[in-house]
Amino acid sequence: MSAVSLQPPLQSVLHPAGPDAAIISQFAWVLFGGGALVFALVMVLTALGLGRRARTVRPMFWIAGAGVAFPVTVLTVLLAWSTWRSGQMAAQTSQHATRVAVSANMWWWEVRYPDPAGGPDIVSANEIHIPTGRPVYLGLTASDVIHSLWVPALGGKMDMVPGRVTGLTLQADKPGVYRGQCAEYCGEQHARMALHVVAHTPADYAAWLARQARPAAAPADAASEKILARGRHAFIDQRCAACHTIRGVSEVTRLGPDLTHVGARLHIAAGTLRTHRGTLAGWIADPHSIKPGARMPPASMDGDTLNALAAYLEQLK
Repeated sequence: MSAVSLQPPLQSVLHPAGPDAAIISQFAWVLFGGGALVFALVMVLTALGLGRRARTVRPMFWIAGAGVAFPVTVLTVLLAWSTWRSGQMAAQTSQHATRVAVSANMWWWEVRYPDPAGGPDIVSANEIHIPTGRPVYLGLTASDVIHSLWVPALGGKMDMVPGRVTGLTLQADKPGVYRGQCAEYCGEQHARMALHVVAHTPADYAAWLARQARPAAAPADAASEKILARGRHAFIDQRCAACHTIRGVSEVTRLGPDLTHVGARLHIAAGTLRTHRGTLAGWIADPHSIKPGARMPPASMDGDTLNALAAYLEQLK
């Protein structure tokens, strides 16, 4: 993570950061520019027509020339050019060296990586980490309703359909954080279903993946051990483990996001809040005040226990 800029994440089709996004951006500029030229031409002809005295009009000239020949020529050129450029976009194939599985849920994202060491899948949530300079294949599906994954700075969007697996290839040319969004209305909290793609150099990505493969770390120092142990017990006693996994602590469910390394993520609640102790405590206490309709119920615990639980989750990095 050290080589990744923590500047506000970019979500813009006008600032492409990968080859596919550059091609899509070029499409947009050509269409906008061409549309503007055609609009200007029509306005000029309209002004000329209004500013001159009535004269003989040759209907066939305008019908055959401006109504048939001009649009056919323009559309044919655009079709040939767009077909050629589309063929230069990355192929949607699972044969890429880096593969990531993403499952959309109301309203969060589960992200799975194959363990390079051959162990079980490495499971995370709401962030997709990729290496720079190489195409990454995303295998996409959904657990409930139709969602759609779109990271404008890196590529096009792709629907995520329950019971089906679709594919999307993304590539980032440089390290950074790129914001994405569900692009298919999926319920009342659709607008708060964001995610971030974090692009690392290949060496940093390998190191990050190795860290993620490890179970949750033990408290780092004796001074904080007491409150963290209380938070760990609260996680179990409050039955958080009924929905959330923390590898090394509880690994029995996939109903909610895997929290093994939640403290290392930039955001919680699918891009809604930055990750720190205060937001974790607020989210645990009353998630519905932040995300009405979220399936996580509000917690009922005293303030000290809540703070201990938030502190425990914050240090899971």
